[in-house]
Amino acid sequence: MHTHDTHPAIVKRLRRAGGHLASVAQMLEQGKPCLEVAQQLQAVEKAITQAKKTLIQDHLDHCLAQMLDAEGQTHPDSLAEFRQITKYL
Repeated sequence: MHTHDTHPAIVKRLRRAGGHLASVAQMLEQGKPCLEVAQQLQAVEKAITQAKKTLIQDHLDHCLAQMLDAEGQTHPDSLAEFRQITKYL
Protein backbone atom coordinates (compact mmCIF):
# COMPACT_ATOMS: atom_id res chain seq x y z
CA MET A 1 0.00 0.00 0.00
CA HIS A 2 1.34 3.39 -1.02
CA THR A 3 0.42 6.14 1.47
CA HIS A 4 1.97 9.28 2.87
CA ASP A 5 1.21 11.41 5.92
CA THR A 6 -0.67 13.91 3.74
CA HIS A 7 -3.07 11.36 2.23
CA PRO A 8 -5.72 11.52 5.00
CA ALA A 9 -5.89 15.32 4.69
CA ILE A 10 -6.14 15.03 0.91
CA VAL A 11 -8.96 12.49 1.20
CA LYS A 12 -10.78 14.77 3.65
CA ARG A 13 -10.42 17.73 1.28
CA LEU A 14 -11.66 15.70 -1.69
CA ARG A 15 -14.67 14.37 0.23
CA ARG A 16 -15.54 17.91 1.26
CA ALA A 17 -15.16 19.07 -2.35
CA GLY A 18 -17.40 16.19 -3.48
CA GLY A 19 -20.13 17.28 -1.09
CA HIS A 20 -19.69 20.86 -2.18
CA LEU A 21 -19.98 19.82 -5.82
CA ALA A 22 -23.22 17.97 -5.08
CA SER A 23 -24.54 21.17 -3.50
CA VAL A 24 -23.62 23.13 -6.63
CA ALA A 25 -25.54 20.64 -8.77
CA GLN A 26 -28.56 21.20 -6.50
CA MET A 27 -28.15 24.94 -6.93
CA LEU A 28 -28.45 24.48 -10.68
CA GLU A 29 -31.50 22.26 -10.29
CA GLN A 30 -33.10 24.88 -8.04
CA GLY A 31 -32.45 27.63 -10.58
CA LYS A 32 -30.04 29.64 -8.45
CA PRO A 33 -28.37 32.63 -10.13
CA CYS A 34 -25.49 31.75 -12.45
CA LEU A 35 -23.11 34.08 -10.60
CA GLU A 36 -23.66 32.19 -7.34
CA VAL A 37 -23.21 28.84 -9.09
CA ALA A 38 -20.02 30.03 -10.80
CA GLN A 39 -18.61 31.24 -7.49
CA GLN A 40 -19.30 27.90 -5.86
CA LEU A 41 -17.82 26.00 -8.80
CA GLN A 42 -14.69 28.11 -8.44
CA ALA A 43 -14.46 27.10 -4.78
CA VAL A 44 -14.80 23.40 -5.68
CA GLU A 45 -12.19 23.72 -8.40
CA LYS A 46 -9.77 25.46 -6.02
CA ALA A 47 -10.20 22.72 -3.40
CA ILE A 48 -9.48 19.99 -5.95
CA THR A 49 -6.52 21.90 -7.36
CA GLN A 50 -5.06 22.28 -3.88
CA ALA A 51 -5.51 18.57 -3.20
CA LYS A 52 -3.72 17.74 -6.46
CA LYS A 53 -0.91 20.19 -5.69
CA THR A 54 -0.41 18.70 -2.22
CA LEU A 55 -0.35 15.16 -3.62
CA ILE A 56 2.19 16.01 -6.32
CA GLN A 57 4.44 17.99 -3.98
CA ASP A 58 4.37 15.15 -1.47
CA HIS A 59 5.25 12.68 -4.21
CA LEU A 60 8.15 14.83 -5.39
CA ASP A 61 9.41 15.32 -1.85
CA HIS A 62 9.25 11.67 -0.82
CA CYS A 63 8.95 9.19 -3.65
CA LEU A 64 11.35 10.69 -6.13
CA ALA A 65 13.91 11.45 -3.44
CA GLN A 66 13.93 7.76 -2.56
CA MET A 67 14.81 6.88 -6.15
CA LEU A 68 18.35 8.11 -5.60
CA ASP A 69 20.87 5.43 -4.84
CA ALA A 70 23.54 5.61 -2.14
CA GLU A 71 25.93 7.55 -4.40
CA GLY A 72 23.27 10.10 -5.33
CA GLN A 73 22.72 8.61 -8.77
CA THR A 74 19.18 8.51 -10.09
CA HIS A 75 17.60 5.36 -11.37
CA PRO A 76 16.59 5.53 -15.03
CA ASP A 77 12.89 5.39 -14.20
CA SER A 78 12.99 8.36 -11.81
CA LEU A 79 13.43 11.02 -14.50
CA ALA A 80 10.66 9.48 -16.57
CA GLU A 81 8.35 9.44 -13.55
CA PHE A 82 9.23 13.05 -12.76
CA ARG A 83 8.33 14.04 -16.31
CA GLN A 84 5.06 12.13 -16.12
CA ILE A 85 3.86 13.66 -12.87
CA THR A 86 4.75 17.22 -13.90
CA LYS A 87 2.15 16.94 -16.67
CA TYR A 88 -0.45 17.30 -13.93
CA LEU A 89 0.88 20.53 -12.46
